[in-house]
Amino acid sequence: MTGNANSHVDARRAHVGTDGGVEHGGPRGAPRTGGDEPRVVNTSHRSIRLAVRMLLAGRLVAVPTETVYGLAADASNPDAVARVFAAKGRPTDHPLIVHVGSAAGLASWARRIPPQASRLADAFWPGPLTIVLERRRSVLDAVTGGQDTVALRVPAHPVAQRLLGAFGGGLAAPSANRFGRVSPTTASDVCAELGGAVDLVVDGGPCEVGVESTIVAFDGEDVAILRPGGVSSEAIARVLGRPATAMASGRVRAPGTLLSHYAPATPLELCCDDRAAPRAAKLVSCGWRVGVLSLTRTEVPGAAVTWDAGGDIAVFARSLYRWLRRADAEALDVLVVALPPDEGLGVAVRDRLRRAAHRPGS
Repeated sequence: MTGNANSHVDARRAHVGTDGGVEHGGPRGAPRTGGDEPRVVNTSHRSIRLAVRMLLAGRLVAVPTETVYGLAADASNPDAVARVFAAKGRPTDHPLIVHVGSAAGLASWARRIPPQASRLADAFWPGPLTIVLERRRSVLDAVTGGQDTVALRVPAHPVAQRLLGAFGGGLAAPSANRFGRVSPTTASDVCAELGGAVDLVVDGGPCEVGVESTIVAFDGEDVAILRPGGVSSEAIARVLGRPATAMASGRVRAPGTLLSHYAPATPLELCCDDRAAPRAAKLVSCGWRVGVLSLTRTEVPGAAVTWDAGGDIAVFARSLYRWLRRADAEALDVLVVALPPDEGLGVAVRDRLRRAAHRPGS
């Protein structure tokens, strides 16, 4: 980073102040080690100030967003960004999403903002949409995965907004879990996943959307969806006046798009809606400990657990990762899932389920 970027960090430190210091001891900015639990704090002003001080010191802070909890680090600090990759076990060529407080922050990270990007930002920010743009040279290679693009988002969660406003810069914040594992939607999920690898967890309650943001990129005049998420393709098409297009595979690497991702230890078996109950019943008859997950109520005698969203796809998305974690806690042999309709938010839910069900080498 340039000296000018460092001066912005110094200014943010001066603005926040140093009352109370940074907790947990050790050298300033040093990563935590060992298997101890992170400190969990509420969303008070004092907690936000503590979180900002820790971020400015290069520490890792788990923060709630409307999608999932993010493992936040100062996106302009190479040491802090490196700690994100180490804590998650994340491949270094896998780009991070930079979270900013408002669309006005785009100019600090992107060289050019296409008109379509501005229209989407106006329509969906703050919210679960990530926009991939041509990066400024000052953006860290570690943040972009070495690409010439940077992914940017303005989260809607009020705690994330307060934190970004107090921090005054961009936060690299992938999901606060081990790479490839189920994303966390509560503070307790973060603690179970990362333990002492994260310095502070800000508990803002359960996440409202429950699946990650939609990621879009721009190819000339066209807009491509790289990852479905909390903003549907139908909603994007309404804003643009035309459907989003498909981008050639590999043109832009995006988070959360590997074949195997979001995966619990429990194997998943995905079925069409009318095939889930008979398939689960057959597995039960073979002596398997079976769970069933569906959009609407599905009765399977002998199933260990049955979960449903009461016909509400928003509830399905919000609860999906909680159910996948519970499948592991129930020590199921298999979770049979009736796939929801391939429309609206159901597209993102199906995407997460397909990746969670994929086993490397299969």
